[in-house]
Amino acid sequence: MKRVLQVTGLLIFIVVLSAAAWIGPYALQVQRFEASPENGYYADFYVYVSPGAREIVENGGQATILVQPNNSGINSDDPTVHQRDAWWTGFERKAIADELGVVLLVPAFLRPAEDWHILTHAIDRDTLTTEREDLARIDLQLIAMIDQTRASLALQGLSTDERIFIQGFSASGMFANRFAILHPDRVKAATIGSPGGFPVLPVADFEGTTLNYPAGIADLQELTGSPFDAATYNAIPQLIYMGTEDDNDSLDFTDGWEADHAAVVDGLFGSDPLSRWDDAEAIYQEEGANVQFLLVEGFGHDRPGLQDYSTEFFKRVLAEE
Repeated sequence: MKRVLQVTGLLIFIVVLSAAAWIGPYALQVQRFEASPENGYYADFYVYVSPGAREIVENGGQATILVQPNNSGINSDDPTVHQRDAWWTGFERKAIADELGVVLLVPAFLRPAEDWHILTHAIDRDTLTTEREDLARIDLQLIAMIDQTRASLALQGLSTDERIFIQGFSASGMFANRFAILHPDRVKAATIGSPGGFPVLPVADFEGTTLNYPAGIADLQELTGSPFDAATYNAIPQLIYMGTEDDNDSLDFTDGWEADHAAVVDGLFGSDPLSRWDDAEAIYQEEGANVQFLLVEGFGHDRPGLQDYSTEFFKRVLAEE
């Protein structure tokens, strides 16, 4: 019996040691910034500085911040639910940050249960109109987080670019797509995976039909106080990608889309993500956007399986700087 206990204890020790070795490098280096309404953000966020980012700064350059919007997939009014998800998202994306040599920022925005129709994780229309202060203008809250990160890192001697990389998939792909539309001056490059069945079109109308946000940009100034900046937006290198077997369609759910806006998209462009793809690509191209549309054969709604397309795209952008 004693021998069994010794072996069991040894196995537990090995498992704990292995887990520490696996998690430790991120856990020891990630910085947590607590919610700070006075600084413009109502959620925590996490920042990890890769060795490559430090090396870039040491050589006289500016590091790039890669924003990975959180997408817990869970409605909960408990902030710790989204904080845990954001922490683990950062842990999983650490390898990407290391590969690119960037600073990784992951917000822990609440996805509420009581006000479930406000889909913060996708910057839906409700986040631009809600009077609920902690959820309002998530896009501006993210900018405040970016600015806080840059100021904090500057105090550590780490200079960062004001313009960010942003990547996302599914709801966070919607977030990345919409953030670039809203704030093109703050985006260096964006990769947008399976953005909920339909990206925001950078036009105000199509064949005489008005396209309000998030279908298009017709009422963007009314919603935000700022007009769409087409020239700046068109200069952003972007990748919009999806698997050919992906049938994940946020237009079927009223937390991400108003029913009338979804009906307009369905009527004009088709009732599923794949049927809308060619029209979306053509409109982006006609408007002069610097966007590559990529359909990947044989993949469904599979972020890990498609992640390399995003990472390689960012590598090319960095190589061209």
